[in-house]
Amino acid sequence: MKTFCRLLVSFACAAGLTGCDLIDYHPYDANFSGAKDINNKNIAIIESEMAGRDSLRFAVISDTQRWYDETADAVSNINARGDIDFVIHCGDLTDFGATNEFEWMRDELEKLQPPYVCLIGNHDCLANGVNVFEAMFGARNFSFNAGNTHFICLDTNALEHDYSVPIPDFDFIQSDLDSLPDNVTRTVVAMHAAPGTDQFNNNVADFFQKSIREFPGLQFGLCGHEHATAVLEPFNDGVKYYECTCAKKREYLVFTLTAEGGVDYEVVSY
Repeated sequence: MKTFCRLLVSFACAAGLTGCDLIDYHPYDANFSGAKDINNKNIAIIESEMAGRDSLRFAVISDTQRWYDETADAVSNINARGDIDFVIHCGDLTDFGATNEFEWMRDELEKLQPPYVCLIGNHDCLANGVNVFEAMFGARNFSFNAGNTHFICLDTNALEHDYSVPIPDFDFIQSDLDSLPDNVTRTVVAMHAAPGTDQFNNNVADFFQKSIREFPGLQFGLCGHEHATAVLEPFNDGVKYYECTCAKKREYLVFTLTAEGGVDYEVVSY
């Protein structure tokens, strides 16, 4: 019987009735085609192109889940500027963590001319989304250097992990701090859900802020999640968290860090 079933499947494939590689076995299967390990590949480009730089300009987008047309317009708008060094996506590429959602959004983001990196959002953690994200983009916690500015990018979606793993990952934060190159003089911390939100493990929020304050020249935080454009100061200590709204509202953020230490913040409508 097993041999007969195998023959039937082989015949169907050979006859082109469906095409074996066209079968969608499961919406949360981590098997997909196209670009993988995107963050590491683009980080290599960013670090190479930004080497020796003490000024930079980057864009921030977030929460593009299901808004594919709006994301395509954001990509076109960023490309048309011609002055963006790289792009940071603060998470929630998907609504349900489905593989097709990741693929569709990735294919839009791959049209960006500047290199880009993506953080994981709480919706991206649903179902098998963590495994798909890690295969497509890379580790949930990562960092990179753009000239003399260090970017530490963190998974802060504690609620989605049922507090079963340490989030934020303080071991990663300490290891990242210990391995900083000597030329780093400024730091930006990026995440999906900021301290004080429902997703963040607010039991450790104060320790988190103390930990990231150890990084040289902490400039500000970046976040998404709340689908609003806002400037937050969750610890009332002078460290601002710039929140980027969702693609539905057709806005993204641009930051310019100057050689003299200045920070320019721009909300772009498209």
